[in-house]
Amino acid sequence: MEKRTLHSPDLTARNVERIAELFPQVITESRDAEGNVTLAIDFDLLRQELSDHLIEGPQERYQLDWPGKRAAAFAANAPIAKTLRPVREESVDFDTTKNLFIEGDNLEALKLLQESYLGKVKLIYIDPPYNTGNDFVYEDDFAESTSEYLKRSGQYSESGDRLVANTEANGRFHSDWLSMMYPRLKLAKNLLAPEGLMFISTDDSEASALVQIAGEVFGRSNVVATIAWEKRYTRSNNANNFYSVKDTLVLCRRSEAASRIKELRGDEAAGIYSNPDNDPRGPWTSASYVNPATKAARPNLAYAIVRPEDGASIEHPTHAWKFQRSENERHAAEGRLWWGREGLAQYPRLKIFLSEMDDGMVPIDLWSHESAGTTDEGGNEVKALFDGKAVFDFPKPTKLIRKLLGIFVPPSSDWSKDMIVLDFFAGSSSTAHAVLAQNAEDGGSRRFIMVQLPEATPAGSIARAEGFSDIAQLSRERIRRAVAEITVHVADEDEASDVQDVGFRTLRVDTTNLADSFAVPDALRQGDLLAAIESVKPDRTGDDLLFQVLIDWGLDLTLPIERDVERGLLRVDDDSLVACFSHEVTSETVSYVANLRPLRAVFLDAGFATDAARINAEQIFREVSPETEVRTI
Repeated sequence: MEKRTLHSPDLTARNVERIAELFPQVITESRDAEGNVTLAIDFDLLRQELSDHLIEGPQERYQLDWPGKRAAAFAANAPIAKTLRPVREESVDFDTTKNLFIEGDNLEALKLLQESYLGKVKLIYIDPPYNTGNDFVYEDDFAESTSEYLKRSGQYSESGDRLVANTEANGRFHSDWLSMMYPRLKLAKNLLAPEGLMFISTDDSEASALVQIAGEVFGRSNVVATIAWEKRYTRSNNANNFYSVKDTLVLCRRSEAASRIKELRGDEAAGIYSNPDNDPRGPWTSASYVNPATKAARPNLAYAIVRPEDGASIEHPTHAWKFQRSENERHAAEGRLWWGREGLAQYPRLKIFLSEMDDGMVPIDLWSHESAGTTDEGGNEVKALFDGKAVFDFPKPTKLIRKLLGIFVPPSSDWSKDMIVLDFFAGSSSTAHAVLAQNAEDGGSRRFIMVQLPEATPAGSIARAEGFSDIAQLSRERIRRAVAEITVHVADEDEASDVQDVGFRTLRVDTTNLADSFAVPDALRQGDLLAAIESVKPDRTGDDLLFQVLIDWGLDLTLPIERDVERGLLRVDDDSLVACFSHEVTSETVSYVANLRPLRAVFLDAGFATDAARINAEQIFREVSPETEVRTI
């Protein structure tokens, strides 16, 4: 039963709707007096539509604008008082793995990764929300969730009942989606290596807007391609108009260092090469020798070619050849002209040898379901791991992501075998699964960083029934189960160190470890030890403090960690960092650490019993290991 509003109709809104029907191009989004995003009319554009001459107005420029854009740009740069806390019980091979799984809001996670992974990531793939009218998960300071918006605008009752449909027509979805994506793209770009690539999945709802904001963030020349992926190959007659069988992948590069992009030559491509004449140079394929241009257009390429089998003089009646006469003579001398098995073909073809080709091919912007998989395949992969249960909706197939892993920047195809792969909309972690599977197949050493919000699984869903309370929990379990089905490759069976890395280190976005009154580690040096004060929250562990230090120092968050339980030390990456967070730091411990001559050392300030103990520690390092950078926390 429809509930009456008990007030007169909103005639302005009705007029806007009527104008939108006639002139949809003049409809934009704006904010009302209360700050609500609503549909509005661009009156300059409307005047132009109703005029037979050019209307003077604001200076035009090419740009994409929306309500909240400035706040979104600010959000990318605004600092946060957060850290990453290790969660050992949700990790696999915590102390030695090079893979990361970060649980938390990806905007915050991207900020926390800025120093440690600045310019180090070669490949980013994300599959963000497609903006089809569903609720947003990410509640940034500048973009409300749908539920908050509806409640504030009177469209939700106190009990949470929906009073009106939350359709795209309410004027906020495009702006909110752009505001969500914009700062994340800016932060992601910083993490890319100079030759790094970023692929972004989307559908038609925001594809054009995504290309525009990607062009603004990366530079228009660095938006390399918009790729159509055939995600399904059967149609549904239940659709009202066109049924979509494709998604779009927008490819951006970090810089012109990726001036050439190739993809690995797969078995299908290699299959076109054969050796019917037993040429000692190995398998080959052939290409037409006839130029699309006519003889009249390219007279310098019109000449007679001698066919060796019968000495006939061969000319094309209408078209020129592709190569100049001198090049043709070289081809003939090197035995590169193919005249068919009997040697009497009408025209020659040029032999192209597989041995002379580089590892890659020029990619195309249309990916078939045979080469990149389908959404059904992605769903079946998850079902196979979870005993036939569809615990996640619309996961991307690993075949698609493995195709991305085969894209590389020349000259070496090995570029793609040793890289960090980041996915900050991890979902069910199809990306991690694909990385592990590809490493197992080709012996690569790719590493993954997954970021996933602990978004609650829907009540009554299969995932909830299977015991998964949130998506991050399900995502980690998918990685564990995928590992169980992947054959672990060992390059040398006698060396266990060559076993593929199939673990992951779980970190959780949380509030800073430091209390309200604290001494920031970055600001402290040896001379500041006297001024240091107790600053750590009482519930934080040594592991927590170690990862705060790694972030503050900009160190890789997957460096191997060794524990010296006897002395209460955490030794990172062969003593590139030694941490002592004991509450009783003795001079013997300080001397032991100094004699390790680490690059960096950090102590818990509260561990020094007196000011004299701090001064003594500083003096020990000056005498024993003056090159060590010492800090307290």
